Amino acid sequence: MLYFVGAGPGAPDLITLRGKNLLEQADVIIYAGSLVNPALLDYAKEDCRVYNSAEMTLDEVIAAITEAHGQGKTIVRLHTGDPCLYGAIREQMDRLRALGISYESCPGVSSFCGAAAALQAEYTLPGISQSVIITRMAGRTPVPAKESIASFAAHGATMVIFLSTSLLEELSRELIQGGYRQDTPAAIVYKATWPEELVLRGTVGTLAAMASAHGITNTALILVGEFLGDDYELSRLYAADFTTGFRQAKE
Repeated sequence: MLYFVGAGPGAPDLITLRGKNLLEQADVIIYAGSLVNPALLDYAKEDCRVYNSAEMTLDEVIAAITEAHGQGKTIVRLHTGDPCLYGAIREQMDRLRALGISYESCPGVSSFCGAAAALQAEYTLPGISQSVIITRMAGRTPVPAKESIASFAAHGATMVIFLSTSLLEELSRELIQGGYRQDTPAAIVYKATWPEELVLRGTVGTLAAMASAHGITNTALILVGEFLGDDYELSRLYAADFTTGFRQAKE
């Protein structure tokens, strides 16, 4: 059996209990070494064979899995955050399915959750935004034209932007073109939950300058929206005059 496991955002103790148990049982671990905290490998058995997929092609990853599967080994494919976001797991699953190799997925804590914790922020504030747009700038991996940053910015919702730290000047232009003001609150969270975590707060117009001043060129999330401000409405769920299935409104 192969298990796709979400490693969490970085801190070793933010992997799920299920993920930790799978790491402890694994005979083979193939981990995304460019992003996954290597401290998570401390959970592995002494005789566990470890591959760093940052140095491998898709064919080489599948070959390593196929070999281990043929030997009856338990395999963990360890991806950063939650594998369902920018994890390139679909192509692996399709290859494994074609080879008759069984697999399961173990979800993880995404880095966008780690970033919110670092900011001590709530993405979905009443009266401000009830939607979170998770996206990225086009780079070597293209983005469909209908999913441009500018088109999403037109909604004015909370935005979490992955894989775009090297494109911040262009990102700011697209955000403003789409409708965000230049002074809309924005933040950069570098390596959320890692020991070297860094939180920078500014505006849509200062993103590039903030990153340049601190030498940040990768491994960061960009957060944009009025959720970073101070104005919002209180939740109706806890209002005294609001009846729920668990309590009656108080007069």
